[in-house]
Amino acid sequence: MDNSKKLVVKGIFWNAIQLVVNQSFTFVIRLVLAKLLFPEQFGIVGMATVFTGFVQVLNDIGIGAALVQKKDENLREEHFHTAFWTGLGWSVFLYAVISFLVGPLAADFYSQPILTKLIPVISLGILSSPVNLIHKAQLTKRMDFKKMAFIDNISNIIAGSLSLILAFSGFGIWSLAFNSVASIAITIPLYFSATKWTPKRMWSYSAFKDVFGFGVYTTGTGVINYLINNVDYLLIGKLLTAQALGSYTFAFVLTDTFRGRMMAVINNVMYPMYGKKQSDPESLKKYYLKVVNYNSLVIYPIMVFFVTLGDPFTVNVFGDKWQESVFPLKILSISVMIHMLVNSNTALIRGMGRPKLELKLQLIKAAIYIPILIFSIYYYGIVGAACAILINKVFAVIIAQYTFNNLLNIKISALEFFSAVKTPWIGAIVAFVISTVLFEQFHVHYIIAGTILFLIYVVTIWLIMGNEFKAQFAELRLSKKKL
Repeated sequence: MDNSKKLVVKGIFWNAIQLVVNQSFTFVIRLVLAKLLFPEQFGIVGMATVFTGFVQVLNDIGIGAALVQKKDENLREEHFHTAFWTGLGWSVFLYAVISFLVGPLAADFYSQPILTKLIPVISLGILSSPVNLIHKAQLTKRMDFKKMAFIDNISNIIAGSLSLILAFSGFGIWSLAFNSVASIAITIPLYFSATKWTPKRMWSYSAFKDVFGFGVYTTGTGVINYLINNVDYLLIGKLLTAQALGSYTFAFVLTDTFRGRMMAVINNVMYPMYGKKQSDPESLKKYYLKVVNYNSLVIYPIMVFFVTLGDPFTVNVFGDKWQESVFPLKILSISVMIHMLVNSNTALIRGMGRPKLELKLQLIKAAIYIPILIFSIYYYGIVGAACAILINKVFAVIIAQYTFNNLLNIKISALEFFSAVKTPWIGAIVAFVISTVLFEQFHVHYIIAGTILFLIYVVTIWLIMGNEFKAQFAELRLSKKKL
């Protein structure tokens, strides 16, 4: 096994550990909080995070992406120190803006006075994130995902546990607010310990131009991405009610948020690898198609479960108060399955050093998506919002396919693309049909039907890809013996 492949495999392994621990623990936290709190409280926090999240996107100003993408031979010590001090100064300025301007603005916009106090608390992570970004960039460039997984897991477990203590103690909405920011602060000493890097009183204008010349495009892309991903929250909170936004947020957390976490895991590994291979189109194509296939293999059975058994699962586990979330949950699950077909293309484009192209593509997507979303929410509420997202994901696949074949030096035909993802789709369809028949026609309990769904999916995948998995496991064992 060549060194690049070993780095990818190790990276995916440790990021997968991080995903399993974080998502399992986060799921338990959400389950308990959903039982203790109400949709209105989730909705108010959702209103706050629309505004605070936008500022957090601006807070990065492309620091991490620029440092990771830059080749080692062109990266000097002053790049890191310049990025640190610039980022720190920028974050202090943004926190002042969000506390004294954005908080009152959001409270006025939604007619929710509590947002004036809630937003500054949720935004505390802004002050610490530039510190963590430098350390994360260094670990990512080394592809040392084991340390990153450890830090992320420890911080999320501690923050989640403290959030539960607050919820049980009657702090209500503040337990949700604490849960959203505490993990960032907890990671600071852990990252310093992991990298041994400390900032020096060093700032260079040439280093600033190097880092932020690239970063301006990634920041622009981040802003557009954030608007695309959160304009639904903004409009639902304004046009509908806090309860509707809470129900929608709940459905989104179980589906698209999980997809986002999975994408972050794989893209964290593949982004530096795409940067290393940016002059080798065939390798980029091979890695990209593998990433799409393996991401889909993991995500599809979970989404099929929500499509098939989302109703009994939601009502029995979380309670009748979340019934309004069920139909959007099913639609969003299908949208996630479609999105998995393009889950790594932005990391690929950025890794190839084309952030300007990435920004242009996101602007095109926004121009298509936002009018559809406004119309859908106005006439059909949160179900309309979920349908608009589904339509957006379909357009994203079409745009990505056009980009590969016309704007990048990577030719992926429609046949190659769909051939690469046929296995998870076959497994999903077979599992869906069998579990639906069992639940709808034979009235099998949803837990049993769900268990059979996952078993059928795994068996189907193994029948199609079993030999490939065996070959990869054998290759991994052989590489370990050589170490």
